Amino acid sequence: MSKDAVNTAAVPSQRDAARTPADAGDAGYSKDLKARHVNMIAIGGAIGTGLFLGAGGRLHSAGPALALAYLVCGVFAFFVVRALGELVLYRPSSGSFVSYAREFLGEKGAYVAGWMYFLNWSTTGIADITAIALYTHYWSFFTSVPQWVLALIALAVVLAVNLISVKIFGEMEFWFAIIKVATLVCFMFVGIFLLATQHDVDGTKPGLSVITGHGGILPHGVMPVVIVMQGVIFAYAALELVGVAAGETDRPEKVVPRAVNSIMWRVGLFYVGSVVLLALLLPGSVYSADQSPFVTVLSKIGVQGAGDVMNLVVLTAAMSSLNSGLYSTGRILRSMAVAGSAPRFTARMNRSQVPYGGILLTCAVCVLGVALNYFVPSQAFEIVLNVASLGVISTWVIIMVCHLVFVRRAREGRLTRPSFRLPGSPVTEIVTVAFLLAVLGLMWNDPDVGRKTLMLVPVIAVMLVGGWFALRRRIAKAADRELTGFTE
Repeated sequence: MSKDAVNTAAVPSQRDAARTPADAGDAGYSKDLKARHVNMIAIGGAIGTGLFLGAGGRLHSAGPALALAYLVCGVFAFFVVRALGELVLYRPSSGSFVSYAREFLGEKGAYVAGWMYFLNWSTTGIADITAIALYTHYWSFFTSVPQWVLALIALAVVLAVNLISVKIFGEMEFWFAIIKVATLVCFMFVGIFLLATQHDVDGTKPGLSVITGHGGILPHGVMPVVIVMQGVIFAYAALELVGVAAGETDRPEKVVPRAVNSIMWRVGLFYVGSVVLLALLLPGSVYSADQSPFVTVLSKIGVQGAGDVMNLVVLTAAMSSLNSGLYSTGRILRSMAVAGSAPRFTARMNRSQVPYGGILLTCAVCVLGVALNYFVPSQAFEIVLNVASLGVISTWVIIMVCHLVFVRRAREGRLTRPSFRLPGSPVTEIVTVAFLLAVLGLMWNDPDVGRKTLMLVPVIAVMLVGGWFALRRRIAKAADRELTGFTE
């Protein structure tokens, strides 16, 4: 997309804006997030522990074809964020896709979208504090500190940052993203140098021969690649943060298109490019799930301190994820609370215009993660990671369904689409939803993790249905108050 097109990405006309339903949950927020904050939030969402740590185990099981898995999932992730970006320009909202689900799918759609997103980030938060504790134990100075204590300290630090102000959150994410990008760029320079000079890596000459001499692109067949798709999609989780952050920036019509469009080349460069380099430097069998693949390569060429540096970066990525989770769920829960589908206290804001009620609720669930780290420290990470993947997929599906309804109403003349649009609608949405549901179904082929995760779906469905019947009267009353012009 050209620079001029980005700058002229229009919001709806004044006539359309006048009849665009507002989200009462958007009132009271500051507009302190700058363009650089939103851009780096987009980068931070695209780069995390899924690459820095998770790519090692996936390379071991799937081989070089992992790069294709990242590319395919990255394309669909871009479609989701592009659709969300169009909805943001139609009507910026800190309630993001929950607010759009309320408008286009009704209160039931918003209820499901919000609580599945909360499930995603609250369980991801548990995974993050567990990961932080594990990474901190890497240094001998912290080995004697119990894992649950380190998890609690990490949660307390990130909670304090989120409660101070959105500007502090933006600055923290900005510098987290700088660290991650700088690390990847440095590694890619090292990898390209090793390829160009044919420098030995653990007795192996880097290049295509590393792939062809160890089973080719699919050394273990197609099925391992299919199974890792779930983890690859989870690696891209948090890209939708751009939509939430847009509600607290004063120029979303300029900031959002640039941030969304940059995601595609970042995915191609950092994810696909890094995995291709890793596959060209060492056979997939050398990498493992318990060590960052970047540390594996650097340690094989004798770089001193590589483990310490990469451990710090992975620790940063986990802190960034936890930071983002508390931020986004606080805003989503406030939008839901105003509509009656979340506890009333989650609508409360402090003097810094931060929705502290929702943040504290997410934090309370993360405290359960501290308990998991106390009772089952070796299993805590895997237990919650699988649950979180269900929330990611459901959130992305809801975003695409919302966009389908949005486009249909635009064609009926009931609203105007901005010039920044998802290409290929409605085919793009349908294909994306089909792909995401296929990934969900294919998880059954993984008896150890995927099948157990899918067995949770009926349990979650029963909980959602029960919660809806318990809250539906309050939701109806909130809708009536909004129609009569009542605001809290």
